[in-house]
Amino acid sequence: MRNRFLVTGTGVAAIALVATACGGSSSGSSSKTIKVVYQQQLNNSNKVQQTFLTPMVKAFEKANPGTKVKLTPVTASSNDYYTKLQLMMRSPSTAPDLVYEDTATINSDIASGYLKPLDEYTAKWSDWSQFADAAKAAVTSASDGKTYGVPDNTDTRGIWYNKKLFAKAGIAVPWQPKTWDDVLKAARTIKAELPGVTPMNLYTGTAGGEQSSMQGFEMLLYGTPAAGNALYDSDKKKWVVGSAGFKDSLQFVHTVYDEKLGPAPEQALGANIGATVGTEMIPAGKLAIDIDGSWMPNNWIRTGSKPWTEWESTMATAAMPTQNGQAPGRVSMSGGWAWSIPAKAKNPDLAWKFIQSLETKAASAEWNAMNATIAVRKDVAADEKYLKALPTNEFMTSLVADTHYRPGLPAYTQVSTAIQKAMESVTTGQSSVSEAADTYDNDVKTAVGGDETVQGSQ
Repeated sequence: MRNRFLVTGTGVAAIALVATACGGSSSGSSSKTIKVVYQQQLNNSNKVQQTFLTPMVKAFEKANPGTKVKLTPVTASSNDYYTKLQLMMRSPSTAPDLVYEDTATINSDIASGYLKPLDEYTAKWSDWSQFADAAKAAVTSASDGKTYGVPDNTDTRGIWYNKKLFAKAGIAVPWQPKTWDDVLKAARTIKAELPGVTPMNLYTGTAGGEQSSMQGFEMLLYGTPAAGNALYDSDKKKWVVGSAGFKDSLQFVHTVYDEKLGPAPEQALGANIGATVGTEMIPAGKLAIDIDGSWMPNNWIRTGSKPWTEWESTMATAAMPTQNGQAPGRVSMSGGWAWSIPAKAKNPDLAWKFIQSLETKAASAEWNAMNATIAVRKDVAADEKYLKALPTNEFMTSLVADTHYRPGLPAYTQVSTAIQKAMESVTTGQSSVSEAADTYDNDVKTAVGGDETVQGSQ
């Protein structure tokens, strides 16, 4: 099963050659270089993106004589990567030609004038019709309606659990919790029955960046009952403060860490917690429940940072339940990444040509399988080979039906940081749930303006 989707340099090179050969060589005989920037996670030996891109670059250069593609990975935490990327894009002297953008930050970068609209390119690209509307929306400006990136993948989030640990603790599998209380009940059982095993991981705090906001908090918030509990009221076009759902979600975080159901706070609040969970705690059988993303297997496959042949027989997936089991009964969050061209790029036309080679059907299918991400091309998502490439692909793809997306607005990054601060304060016990929620409300009002907020459901 694992070998079915492991890409080879030869395979990727062939894909890139097919994608670029019809385009001919770059105009003129002078050498042109494009600088491509993407993130390499801290403390993570998994260089899956570099492994994928390297043969793609070689094939592109061969098909386009006189061109050079310089790969520039930025080793940093999520928040630091965003900051470094923005600093690069500010000046023509440091701006890359192609950047890997988290869709959470793309509208912020658009508002700052860092990115180039791509509509003139997509209008002439027949493959653009294959990209799902939701994926296109994630790279569309909230202000001018233009397109500023080509979606590379999306994702879903659910619960990963260790079947063997559950069996030892006396919890029946397959396991599908119906409420938040069911999740906590299982964690408490693990704690009582399996000393030395961390019952569950719930990402939290500022060092975790967006993984704290999405996997840790928004998976809770968007499972609360009232519609007025979302982060943003799209009808009133205002940010929501003071909702009961926000406080309930913070209470869940507080419960996990107050009852010592999660990692020790000093570990949970570290910048390397994501890599630790995926490459150490889970493979070592030291973590029973992990609320995490569809991409987790890329830690464990043969080319991953922690090859683990037993993962398919050890790990199982469940949907994150809504708070009280109310319809639709499950919740997921989706994000994703995209390739964007900075406004100050020196060779935007060549950068676009490289994007096209990366986003053909064949190349996208290889990348989605290799990186354990959810396809954004409709033709790839419907492909049986893609659905069967990983034993969890079909389930994780099915969660798209009940998924939610972050508000595609420039202020989201500041709101996300405020969420992380609130989580951290209840994780450490420095603030009560009520105090942390009040601080969040004030932080949001400061960030967006008090007249841009609305009171949430109680």
